[in-house]
Amino acid sequence: MNDERPRLAKLLRDADRNNAVVRTARTVRRLAPGSDRLMGGARPSDRVARLIAEAGTDEPSATRELGLAAVQVWQALSRSRAVAADGAEVAILFTDLVGFSSWALHAGDDHVLRLLREVGDVSRTAVGRHGGTVVKFLGDGMMAVFADSAEAIDAAAEACTAVSAITLDGYRPQLRTGVHLGRPKRVGRDYLGVDVNIAARVADAASGGEILVSGPALSTVDTERYVVRRRRWFRAKGAPRDLEVFSVVPRG
Repeated sequence: MNDERPRLAKLLRDADRNNAVVRTARTVRRLAPGSDRLMGGARPSDRVARLIAEAGTDEPSATRELGLAAVQVWQALSRSRAVAADGAEVAILFTDLVGFSSWALHAGDDHVLRLLREVGDVSRTAVGRHGGTVVKFLGDGMMAVFADSAEAIDAAAEACTAVSAITLDGYRPQLRTGVHLGRPKRVGRDYLGVDVNIAARVADAASGGEILVSGPALSTVDTERYVVRRRRWFRAKGAPRDLEVFSVVPRG
């Protein structure tokens, strides 16, 4: 029996480093809920992720990838619980399609429904991957909430990229997005209040493919991760006159 242990240990090590197994584990991690951007914070889960990443050798490891996937899911579930609390501070994301109404007039119902379905699918996926919750779909737009402004921004960037890759009979849709941080009132599954209105107004001011972020939301993130440009002369009905808004592009 003792003679079998070294051989079994070698088989396990070889399987853990097998390229096909490692690729499968990485795919599992990529498809798991939450963001694969781990280890950058001071939360207990970030410390666990660092320990997993630093354990063993620098060689690829399926066990390490699956361990990080588990932490990723842990963080996503924790964020979902935080968002669910009434009166909690949340990052509010609004999206909609630029020029959709004009295109829909001539596209026909079948094309319109197909486009909305595809846009909804990729947007829902982006929100889920970054630990957010879709509150509702609003025609060609969507409202979602996150416990973290950075995750809302990253979800917006992912959704914009995914939507721009959709083609329908030569038509290429463009998504515009806005993020604001506040404490809206939760009513059932919906959110109401001034901060919700502000987030919607911020999104309305964005151009196709652009992510606009309010000053309160931007103040909570590491701006070194983004290219940030202030949007001058921002004015919107229902938004504070002194509200600063920034165009944000994730680096890399």
